[in-house]
Amino acid sequence: MSAPEQSQGAAQQPHGPAQTPAAPQPPAAPQPPAAPQPPAGLVLPLGDRVPEVHPDAWLAPHSVVSGRVVIGPGTSLWYGSSARGDAADVTIGSNSNLQDNAVIHADPGHPAIIGDNVSIGHAAVVHGCTVGEGCIIGMGSVVLNGAVIGAGSMVAAGAVVLEGTEVPPGSLVAGVPGKIRRELTEEERAGMRAGIGHYPGLAAMHRSALES
Repeated sequence: MSAPEQSQGAAQQPHGPAQTPAAPQPPAAPQPPAAPQPPAGLVLPLGDRVPEVHPDAWLAPHSVVSGRVVIGPGTSLWYGSSARGDAADVTIGSNSNLQDNAVIHADPGHPAIIGDNVSIGHAAVVHGCTVGEGCIIGMGSVVLNGAVIGAGSMVAAGAVVLEGTEVPPGSLVAGVPGKIRRELTEEERAGMRAGIGHYPGLAAMHRSALES
């Protein structure tokens, strides 16, 4: 056999056992997407003015809490409402409610203080004032700086309570400007308590629907 034929034969000899192709690996199982977080309100610190929202409070989507705002347990802020503590502090007690599109704001020297079990109606504006426990601030009403609304009082829908007005406990305020019309009856006070007490259950229902 000539040298070229020997070389060709050597080149055709296998160099060990044949390699078995690796079996294709199955594709990795897709990871489940992260569970979407239920929509909630915006909590916005402003420098050192930081909101403090109790875990048992509920902020509806499109509500805003900004600056130094303290919110107690069981309180609910509804769709489109705003509690703004940029210029001075805002304090909201327990089991109160700030209904749709209502606003609480404060001015320097005029903090906003809202007691327990208070209802602030749709589109009302509560500005730098004190609202006592168990009050109802009616829809579309305005309460201005330095006013003090005594416990268990009602500000009628559309009323404007001027700066520095002092309202005795258990009073009905109505008109523009707001005037003290009379003392509320016991039946009216019971109706107010029932209406205010309805809101924690409503908040729980909305929260559950958003989380489902």
